[in-house]
Amino acid sequence: MTGSYGRGPLHLAAAVDQAGVFDVERCVELARLAESGGLDFVTLDDRFGWPETDAVGALAQVAPATRRIGLVPVTAGPGAGVAHLDRVSRGRAGRWTETPGAAPEQLVRVADATEPAARQAAARYADVALVRAATSAQAAAVREELRGKAAEFGREPEALRVLVSLLVDLGDGERAAEPGHGGGGPRQTVQGPLYRGGPVDLAELVAGWHGEGATDGFHLVPAEPRRDLERLVNGTVALLQHRGLFRTFYPGSTLREHLGLARPAGQLAAP
Repeated sequence: MTGSYGRGPLHLAAAVDQAGVFDVERCVELARLAESGGLDFVTLDDRFGWPETDAVGALAQVAPATRRIGLVPVTAGPGAGVAHLDRVSRGRAGRWTETPGAAPEQLVRVADATEPAARQAAARYADVALVRAATSAQAAAVREELRGKAAEFGREPEALRVLVSLLVDLGDGERAAEPGHGGGGPRQTVQGPLYRGGPVDLAELVAGWHGEGATDGFHLVPAEPRRDLERLVNGTVALLQHRGLFRTFYPGSTLREHLGLARPAGQLAAP
């Protein structure tokens, strides 16, 4: 199913979550690995409840150890420190929120638009809308809906980036096409759509869904952070780059530039 709105460059992002533990050195390592693949941004979820810090504080430590990749904390709190994160990262921060209108205008606003009730606010305020979809047809329908609503609010529909959020388990290698494995596509689980298979089949899925106009890209959540992110970058992303489907370098230095988003009126350029 191809949407009526145009297809732009492919965008890729990844989660660097560490369920139950927090290790800033490992967080830095994962973010730098994602950056080596040219990913638009990484997300870090502090809703696992670390006693040491929160996602904003952790990414503030990641910022000086990286140069280009966007940094988006997923936080249950108000996220008052995201503006500081944006300053220390020189324009690379984003704000993940269930109420995207609450974020300052200068920050890239990321919202989960999977549930129908969240789509009105996402279409009106978000720069990036994440949706969990198990089929390309489902992803295309939600993308079409979000961009249609954005147009109703007077926004340029193509300015809203709609990414499919997908759990990925790349530990089983290349498996035969069956539901949830490689060519069989994702399968629905209690945690959301899950892709299980190898990096090559994942590259085919990414290229196929984007080529159909079903999505602007993917937010990939590794089942095992270090293993799956390494296979994602060195396998899936490398193949997409080889085929000319994903960039091999960052054309700019800010998250807005990575996403191809215009700078809000009155916003100064990042130093």
